[in-house]
Amino acid sequence: MKVLLINSVCGIGSTGRICTDLAQQFEAAGDEVKIAYGRKRTVPEQFQKYAVRIGTDWDCQMHAIQTRLFDMHGFGSKHATKKFLQWAEEYKPDLLWLHNIHGYYINVEMLFDWIKKHPEMQVKWTLHDCWAFTGHCSYFTAVKCAQWKSHCSYCSQLRRYPACYAMSSVRRNFARKRAAFTRVPNLTLITPSKWLADLVKQSFLKDYPVEVHYNTIDTTIFKPTPSDFRERYGLQYKIIVLGVANVWEDRKGLFDFYKLAKMLDDRYAIVLVGLSEKQIEDLPKSINGIQRTNSPQELAAIYTAADVFVNPTYEDNYPTVNLEAQACGTRVITYDTGGSKETLYRSDSMSVEVGNIQMIVKLLGEKR
Repeated sequence: MKVLLINSVCGIGSTGRICTDLAQQFEAAGDEVKIAYGRKRTVPEQFQKYAVRIGTDWDCQMHAIQTRLFDMHGFGSKHATKKFLQWAEEYKPDLLWLHNIHGYYINVEMLFDWIKKHPEMQVKWTLHDCWAFTGHCSYFTAVKCAQWKSHCSYCSQLRRYPACYAMSSVRRNFARKRAAFTRVPNLTLITPSKWLADLVKQSFLKDYPVEVHYNTIDTTIFKPTPSDFRERYGLQYKIIVLGVANVWEDRKGLFDFYKLAKMLDDRYAIVLVGLSEKQIEDLPKSINGIQRTNSPQELAAIYTAADVFVNPTYEDNYPTVNLEAQACGTRVITYDTGGSKETLYRSDSMSVEVGNIQMIVKLLGEKR
């Protein structure tokens, strides 16, 4: 069987690692596998045999510009998509498995037109957020918006990912997505959480079968991993409170860590992984900042060195960082939002009300 997976990245980040894990499983079963991806971030050497790049850096930049000006996220990259679909037509996959198809790299109307021309092809689509059934945003719970249930006409999050600073096309985007994504033969939707599955059943995608498949992690990598992390950062005698994100922003709770830092005494050290250089420069002195690492082994060592992993995310689907931390022997405290609570399996891991930093402080002070 020929398998084609499509995702924004390959082999890095949570969705990228999910795709390469799947590719390895298919390959072990004797299948031929390719992963088409669009964002130029380094593909780890062991996964390059699967990788097929969609478009170029220039294509991504132009798609992003179209989005910034005209709110056209998902509707640019026509030339790159045409060229990729010519390749896909020759590859002739028996199974097409979509993951994140947003990210400024593929034209979703062209992609789904091609899919509909191949009713013999089995199609799966894992939704990692809500972008597929909104007119703009990838999450809406924090702003308590319910327009997506009928028809998005205005978005209060227009300047958030995928950010637009000029002309809104929210109403038109919703109609175009609904036309493209419905009436697809042999399509099964997969969500990594019951929370997202419930939302899908209220959207224009409700006629498709929906399966909940919890994301998994590679426990041969994410396991207790001794290292000299504490010594390297001078944290030998500190209680390490760790936060990890692929991209740190308000939604991920970056500024909640700022507040938390003011409430903890000098017994504690907050370490945040995944920050940009600018974010590290702007950090208060009480927070230790580390740039993103593409080495899961290094990340496992950091998880292991920490005493507690805190995930103050305001909107999330099924955050694999919670799984990774627990697999490395570290308890988790997370906000009870989206599918975050569904990731907790250790008896000492806890969820708290969104924004309740006082409760986080209280739980940090309890002996475990």
